[in-house]
Amino acid sequence: MISAIDIPVPLLFNPLKHHLGFIRHFIEENTRDTRISGGGPVLKELKHIGGSVMDIYSGDLTFMEICDELLCFLNTKRLSSRERFSEWAGIEPADYKSIYLSDGSQWVMKYYANDQRFVHSFPARFSPHSFRIKANTLKSAVLYQIFIGKDFVSEENLNTARALGGLSPVKDVMDTEAISEMIEILRG
Repeated sequence: MISAIDIPVPLLFNPLKHHLGFIRHFIEENTRDTRISGGGPVLKELKHIGGSVMDIYSGDLTFMEICDELLCFLNTKRLSSRERFSEWAGIEPADYKSIYLSDGSQWVMKYYANDQRFVHSFPARFSPHSFRIKANTLKSAVLYQIFIGKDFVSEENLNTARALGGLSPVKDVMDTEAISEMIEILRG
């Protein structure tokens, strides 16, 4: 599960929300485990995705390689202390800085008021190797893949999966299309 992975301090980074390769691995691991343990742990982890929109990195770097490059940047620029980082990035809600990683992807580094994890990082909007998605679309696709997993996506099965996550049934064809597209992306 996500809570078991070790994101290095001082980073605050949720790969279940921002890294396609990690999301696929999460689905694979939990499709096996869910049959034994039930859906509780999966549903708990999916709550951390939130309810707005996000950008998902779809490039070749693993989430740990991304963390390593972010840490290398912080160390090289001497921004590893909370005080230095907050001076550089700013502390207001709208303040942030962007950097580029080795594959050309752009990442946001934003101050987060926490003693240990003060560097909130995620893919920048319109970054190379990323795409934007609604949180409930991602949750629906992940729930479908783990709990239903059928090749043909029906509205009934999709709504069954959504109900497991406490999401309302889909009524809009556009929502169904977006979820179906995300399911296909997750299938790789």
